[in-house]
This record gives sequence, structure tokens and C-alpha cells, in this order.
Amino acid sequence: MAYIPPHKRHSKDVRRASPIPETLQPQFQRHMNLRASTSRKKKSGKIVDADNTIYKWFAVGLDEDGQFPPYIHLEPISFDYIESKTGEKPLVLVNSIVTEEDIKLERTCSRSPWEIIAENVQQELLSSFEILRNEMDDQGSEKIKPELVARLGKIAFSGRHSMGLESVNKMQVEEAILRQLKRSWYIDIPSSYMENIIDGVVPAIGIDFEEEKDVYTVKLSDNTRPDVTVLCKCIVVENKKLQLYKVKLNKVRQLVIDVSCLDKNLDLGLMLCTSRILTSLTDEEMNSLRGLINSAVLDSDMKGGLRWPLGEEASSGGRYSVIGVTHTVTKAYKSSSFRLTTRDADGYDFKTGPRETFGEIYLKLKRIVSEIQERGAESDSISKMLEDSLRLIWEKFLCCERFLT
Repeated sequence: MAYIPPHKRHSKDVRRASPIPETLQPQFQRHMNLRASTSRKKKSGKIVDADNTIYKWFAVGLDEDGQFPPYIHLEPISFDYIESKTGEKPLVLVNSIVTEEDIKLERTCSRSPWEIIAENVQQELLSSFEILRNEMDDQGSEKIKPELVARLGKIAFSGRHSMGLESVNKMQVEEAILRQLKRSWYIDIPSSYMENIIDGVVPAIGIDFEEEKDVYTVKLSDNTRPDVTVLCKCIVVENKKLQLYKVKLNKVRQLVIDVSCLDKNLDLGLMLCTSRILTSLTDEEMNSLRGLINSAVLDSDMKGGLRWPLGEEASSGGRYSVIGVTHTVTKAYKSSSFRLTTRDADGYDFKTGPRETFGEIYLKLKRIVSEIQERGAESDSISKMLEDSLRLIWEKFLCCERFLT
């Protein structure tokens, strides 16, 4: 019998998270948490870990002793994805000082925050890229493209039931508490922030509009490759039919760095990952994929915007099966150094139900990736580019007054 998604609804719930499993260590400013994963984790269409993924967390804005200042506290936030799993509200770090001018009066720092971030990032970025280079030299049937992505949002802490998070109003940050909490990314960006970036920041920093895309992504399992998810990128053509234009595999991440930006009201994430495009599909494989795509029906009442009619299986004779759909509208802006993308997404996971309805903004740091790919690239040059990019992000992208309201 055909698989029909169980719900029809227009939810505004935020359903996205990127769990980071390691605990935080006591020496927050001095560094970090490094963890190498031992296997790739299967997640329905989500980014998965490489064999040696490195995770790292640190905070910028600590006092001279490497501790959280007294004006930094934890507050609960409504994050439905986590609450549905844990039954409790997660916490976010909040700065009670009103303006950056007040923060500067409160304390001084000999180095800029972007210099601190660059110093803490560069070694792991270069070593992760060196490992990635070997994979790129042996691409086989996949075109592997490295990406360094800067994402913006708020790091949410959760996982300690005994804290009674739902009743917390304001809580002073303590090392003993943070060490027991897991982290997730809250990335749903309000429209006011999007408008400020597009109408104010984009013209101020001199980047050009590149394109707007309206894309449906059909996520498939492949029983011959159970460790991957096949992503069919489609556009709508005449007669409201889908046309397949690209077949990819889920991205693989090599490096994940989370930065709690205590002097800002948004946090920063950096991720080195690979985008993998399938380049040598057989005629039989393409016919199977096109058959699934051609049988889809556009339906704005469905999460993800697609359904498969009764009597038509959302599978291809046993090899490919639809496990999720996502409808995204993106706008991209580019410069010689990076590519800025705004993204509105609405998705459905056939196994777990609605997962994505959110607005997102992120930057791909193209110039840094190009420089690192050059063999013999000098670390000083990469460090300077990294600092320049981080300074731009710090000054222009990490302020969102109404993000948590």
C-alpha cells in the first residue's frame, strides 16, 4: 500500500537541532573539547559525521580568569524539538548588559574577539582539511566539494532533568551545570533580522544578488547503500510537475566548532563539510529516481509540499524509498570571499513527522576554502583571511535584538 504522510498541517514549530554529544570541559577559554567520531551516524537526510570528525566548543567574552562574567546567566527558551524529546525547556546564555558600550566599560580585552576565534579555529581547520584532501583525491563516482559554513543562531543547553529548567527565571552560569548539559542549535531566524541583513548589511558590505531558488528536495533511502541518503533536487516545470536536476548524497562533516559569543545575542558555528554530487548514475538508477519524482503531486496542504497518490508507491521496486521531503526558498548573495544565503524551509520526515519549518541564514567562506586547497598555502595568509571573515561576521551578523522573543 502506498505510504501517505500522516499529517496535513502548517506548523510554525522549530524542529531542527544538531546535537553535539560531548560535555563541556572546565577550562572554557583555554580550550576546548575535541572529539573524533569513530563511525558515520545515519540520520534521515541530515549531515553525518566523517570517520574522524572533530568537535570543539569555546566561549568568547570570558573575564580575565577565564570564567563567565556575573552578567551572563542562563534562561529557558521554547525549543519544541528538544522539549518533545526531553519534556523540558533548554537553556541559552543571555547577557544582561544592554549595549556593547556598557560591556566595554565593564571590562577590557587586549585582543579582539575575531582574533581569539581565529586562533582557536585555525589548527583544527588545517588538520581537518588535510584529512579531507585524501578523500578528494579518490572521488570515484562522487564529485566531492568542500565547504566551510558559518551559521548563526543560539546554542541551546539541555539534558539535566533535576535542574527543573521550566521553572527557572534567571540562573547564574556555573561550570558544574554546563558540564552536564548537551548542546543543540536553535537557528530559526525572525523576519525582522532577515530584513535587516538584506536591506542594511548586504548593500553596506557591497555584495551582489546572485539568484533565487525554489527547490523541492526528495530524500531517499537506498537499500544498496544503507549508510547514505540520496537527495533528489527538483524544480517545478509546466503542468505543476517536478523536474529532477541534481542528485546528491547527504553532506559529511569533518569539523564542527561552536562559539558562545557572550557579548552578542547570537552565537557562531563553523562547520567544514563536503557536498557530494553523484556523477555516474546508470540508466536504470536514473529511471528509478525519475519514476519516483514524476509520481509526486504538489500539495501546499502537506508539510514539505509533496505527496504520493493512493495506488502509487513512494518507492522504486524495493531499492529507493522516500523518507522525507523539504521545500526551500533561498536567496543567495555573493562576493569574492563568501556566499550569503537566506533560506525558508518547510519539511517532512516520513519516520518522525514534521521536522523543519524555519528561516535560516548562513555564509559559505569560499575564499578560505580555495586558499587552503592550494598545496603549499601559507598559514599566515589563511589566518589573515579567517580573521577578516570573522570580523565581518562579528560586526555585521551577530546582533538580533528580538531573536529570543
